Amino acid sequence: MFRHQGKSRTLKHNLRLASILSFVSGIVNVTGFLEFKQLTTNVTGHFALFMNDVSNFEFWKGTVYFLYIFSFLFGSFSSSFLIEKLKENKKLNVFVLPTLIECLILSSIAIISNTGELKYPDLIVCLLLFAMGHQNSFVTKISNAVVRTTHLTGLFTDLGIELSQLFFPEYHPHREKIKATIKLRMYIICFFFLGGIIGGFLYSRLDLRLNTLILGVVILVISLFYDDMRYKLIATKRKYKQRKMVHHSH
Repeated sequence: MFRHQGKSRTLKHNLRLASILSFVSGIVNVTGFLEFKQLTTNVTGHFALFMNDVSNFEFWKGTVYFLYIFSFLFGSFSSSFLIEKLKENKKLNVFVLPTLIECLILSSIAIISNTGELKYPDLIVCLLLFAMGHQNSFVTKISNAVVRTTHLTGLFTDLGIELSQLFFPEYHPHREKIKATIKLRMYIICFFFLGGIIGGFLYSRLDLRLNTLILGVVILVISLFYDDMRYKLIATKRKYKQRKMVHHSH
């Protein structure tokens, strides 16, 4: 799901990717909100609060919201920059490093939270937004802008448009393609919701607090290993079949 790019990507690859990353986003979203009372997967609300402070000439107060917005932007930029830079190495899966960076950030926040009281909560919020900007960027690049997993506003807009198109087959004859896209949107929404529920349960009921983020890290790492292990298994099978064919030809 991470390895296939461009024309080799199928709906199945995108569904797997959407399910995993939207689930992780749901966990980060609810954990960040319950801990800091701030949105940690998108910047729409922060932008509104920033503009409100600026309009009231409270520039210094609005600085923190600007930092939140910039963190998401910088996360997106750094992820895309890394991917473009690593493209030169054809043997390397360029999406592994951005995923590992996200894992490092989330696990570091969880570990730091266990050392005592968090002295700089705004910095942690910035790091979470950086991680989500990072994720949103690489998932957009992997799926050719088909999948976005960190916020739902655009998803519900697209879903509403596509559902309405089903009622006008004369204008939109490619119904199977529209249904496939609707299915993808539904997967993202459902797994984001599921991630939020499980994240909220772990945070509140089991009192894991920011350690809840570790679940997201585990899911990301497993998905990376699964990808590589499956690829190696397929490659090994192909080599075995080729050797068998060569042996029989002789």
